[in-house]
Amino acid sequence: MDIIVSGILGRMGRAVCDAAADAPDMRVVCGVDAATGPDQVVATGGADVPVFGSWDAADIAADAIIDFSHYTAVPALLRYAAAKALPAVVCTTGLGENERDAMREAARSVPVFNSANMSLGVSVLKSMARLAVPALESDFNVEIIEAHHHMKKDSPSGTALMLADAMNEICETRKDYVYGRHGTSDEVKLTDLGIHAVRGGSIPGKHTILFAGPGETIEITHTAYTRDIFALGAIKAARYIGGKQHGLYTMDDLV
Repeated sequence: MDIIVSGILGRMGRAVCDAAADAPDMRVVCGVDAATGPDQVVATGGADVPVFGSWDAADIAADAIIDFSHYTAVPALLRYAAAKALPAVVCTTGLGENERDAMREAARSVPVFNSANMSLGVSVLKSMARLAVPALESDFNVEIIEAHHHMKKDSPSGTALMLADAMNEICETRKDYVYGRHGTSDEVKLTDLGIHAVRGGSIPGKHTILFAGPGETIEITHTAYTRDIFALGAIKAARYIGGKQHGLYTMDDLV
């Protein structure tokens, strides 16, 4: 598969290039990144690939797009994907309703894969949490603590919100999200779901779901030690949707 990498100059974009170079069935043919300069190239897979500053300039044949850019860049790449009939794997986090509308619109004509986290382990973590909710909901408080490197732009992480939404979907009484607890003396309610963000150093990603009940606690934690796991997940997703019909796909479909 010939891949266009959106956000190719970022750390995750470079990780995708490295993962594609190690895959016998993948090749990066170009990148799109707003931070590029004139005539910039990226060395990957033994070749220099061009980097374009906009999708209008990226007139190179490809089989799919993998995106680790910025949420503001997502609508333009999806318009390009729809116009060129290219499957798109959107891994960028911090998406708002405008970007989700763009995904739904593009999915009417091409396959669009989206996940706030491309790790297989996080998908299993989400499934484990959903299994625990029915047994614990009536007596246990639920908190999510996530930690990332100091350069991460969005807070809380898209993964933390994905985990919260996954649990909330099956709660008998929907929970209210509480982001941190500074400056409040209100009693913590069972219908609260606390979400807390930690930022520092070079932490690739750590997510803990804490169930705290009378006299006991349960903690389920996923720790990412390298960004490579997210790049490999994106490569798998590109393979997965390569032959699919138009529509929206997630890690639940892939797993």
